[in-house]
Amino acid sequence: MSLEIAPTYPAFLSAGDTALVVQYGEVVDVSINRTVRQLAFAVRKLNIKGVVDIVPTMRSLMIHYDPLFLSKSALIEVVTPLLSNLEELEENNKNWLIPVCYEDEFAPDINDVSKVTNTTIDEIVRQHTLLELEVFMMGFLPGFPYVGLLPEVFDLPRRIEPRVHIPPRSISVAARQTTIYTINSPGGWHLIGRTPVDFYDANRDEPILVRAGDRIKFQAIAKSEFIEIEADIKAGAFNLEVKELL
Repeated sequence: MSLEIAPTYPAFLSAGDTALVVQYGEVVDVSINRTVRQLAFAVRKLNIKGVVDIVPTMRSLMIHYDPLFLSKSALIEVVTPLLSNLEELEENNKNWLIPVCYEDEFAPDINDVSKVTNTTIDEIVRQHTLLELEVFMMGFLPGFPYVGLLPEVFDLPRRIEPRVHIPPRSISVAARQTTIYTINSPGGWHLIGRTPVDFYDANRDEPILVRAGDRIKFQAIAKSEFIEIEADIKAGAFNLEVKELL
C-alpha cells in the first residue's frame, strides 16, 4: 500500500505554460488570505520583466507571465526569497458598516437556512451581524466581494438548484462566507437579506465600493428603514459609516 504524502505549503503549481500559482493550503483562512495579499504586494513591487498580471485569491496567488521573456524556473527563483520575508501591508483599508434587511422578499432563503441549521431566524440575523468580517477577494462580478469568516452556523453547502436571476444587493451565505451580488446574475448561495447600498455603481467616481482587505460589519434594519435609505442614496443624501483601519 502506498502512502500519500501531504503537500508542503506554500506550493508552486503550474497553470498551463503561462501562469504560476503559489498555493497556501486547502482551507479558507483570514491569516492565509493576508499572506497571499502580502505576497502579491511584494511581487508587484519587484516589477519583474515578463510578469503580465498578478491575481490574489483566497488561498493562492496566480502570477501570469510571458514565457518568451520569463521561464517558470526563473520566476520561482525570484519569488522564493519573498516567501520568508513578507512585509506588513499598508493598504489604507476601510471599515464599513453595511445596513441589511433580513425580512420578507429580501430574504427568500432565510427560512430554509433556519430549518437546516435548527436555528431561529432572529439568531441567524444575530450571528450574521455579530462579527467584523474581512473582504478576502473580489471576483465573479464587478465589485463582488467574498467576505468571511462567518460563525460556524453558516457552514452550509450551496443550494442544490442555483437561481437564474438574483437581484442586485442581495446578501448570500455558504461555506462560512457571505457575498453581495452587485448586478442581476445567476447564483447558488443562500439569500438571507438585501442591502440598500450599491457595492457597484458604474456612475460613481469610484464604481467599486470595497476592496480586498477592507472589513465589513452588517447592521440589521427594518424594511421601512431599507426603503428610506434606498431613497436617500438615490437623492445623494446618505453617507455610509466608514473609517480608516490602522
